[in-house]
Amino acid sequence: MIRSMLYATDLGLYAPLVMQHALALARTFNADLYVVHAVEPMGLFAESVLQSYLDEQALNEFHSQGLNTVIASIEQRVLDSFREELGGEGAQDLERIQAVRVIQGDPSQVILDQAQKLSVDLLIVGSHSHGAGVETPLGRTAARVLQLSRVPVYLVPLVERRRQGDR
Repeated sequence: MIRSMLYATDLGLYAPLVMQHALALARTFNADLYVVHAVEPMGLFAESVLQSYLDEQALNEFHSQGLNTVIASIEQRVLDSFREELGGEGAQDLERIQAVRVIQGDPSQVILDQAQKLSVDLLIVGSHSHGAGVETPLGRTAARVLQLSRVPVYLVPLVERRRQGDR
């Protein structure tokens, strides 16, 4: 029985397609839906640039308040994109969404940790992000989630169909 699901979004080009699958499944199973987006940690270069311009107190303040502001902004963006995509008729679908979480960390680990923490019955992910081509039909995050998940994974394929003449 599927009572709760976790939709992992990369906010990329195909996110609305994967979201439609997530909402359709939530509707079908009358399940709660959680949404997670992972923000990769700041790289060493960006961190060193900040350290050269900010003193230790300002840097600590940026890490605590600045990151929280960015995360809150992304969470709002995700909810706004759902509202926009669903229009006025999607109010019931929006009510299925229990929480939108933006968490800093390695995407596959964030997804797996949230699945365990929320005790979801199903994970929903896209096969790859940001329009990767046919040569990479399965992205790194999707591959890791498929390999390590302890719950079933619903994988939405994002590879464009080849034209008949391309075979």
